[in-house]
Amino acid sequence: MAARPGAAHRFAGTPAEPPRDCPLCPRLAAFRNEWRAKEPAWHNAPVPSFLPQGGPEAVRLLVVGLAPGLRGANRTGRPFTGDYAGDLLYATLSKFGFANHRFDARPDDGLELYGAAITNAVRCVPPQNKPVGAEINACRGFLAPTLAGFPELRAVVTLGKIAHESTVRALGGRIAAHPFRHGGASDLAGLRLFPTYHCSRYNTNTGRLTTAMFEAVFTEAAAFLET
Repeated sequence: MAARPGAAHRFAGTPAEPPRDCPLCPRLAAFRNEWRAKEPAWHNAPVPSFLPQGGPEAVRLLVVGLAPGLRGANRTGRPFTGDYAGDLLYATLSKFGFANHRFDARPDDGLELYGAAITNAVRCVPPQNKPVGAEINACRGFLAPTLAGFPELRAVVTLGKIAHESTVRALGGRIAAHPFRHGGASDLAGLRLFPTYHCSRYNTNTGRLTTAMFEAVFTEAAAFLET
């Protein structure tokens, strides 16, 4: 099969994952070790990408979040599992056929993804859920090859400004040409980017993001994938 335009840099393979004791960001490593001492049964490590049945070659849609939540993915080891944001995200993925309606906020709940994967711009939990620029830049060394490792990827939903801008940079684009704007899709490196406000409790409680707004982005992404 011929490669589509803009996709020459892509290859089939396993998404890049940082090691359990990744030392690249001293502040995040210290915070991780602090919580390992407090909660030794938690994951407390970089959270790997969540892949669908069929592995990297099956991924057509990628969701890029910001970073693991302290008591969510940092605890459970699966993106958006154990915190409020996962409720809306996985319900939406299930509604559009990208998941199997088995989400119960536990890594052993039987949830499976179909044609979609989930990763984070920053793989380790940051204090106050706020990574700094150097940490975002360092973790882009994992985001860029993760994007490249999905040979059939066509659409990327970015959750929030930081995830969106890191994805644009990972794909070699300019922020000025692909600014973050909820619902403002753009094309880059053979992919279509679908930015949305993050599905955090704060955004939904304040009305900045409604379920209808969030689903509208996935409606557009799903329709694009059908073309």
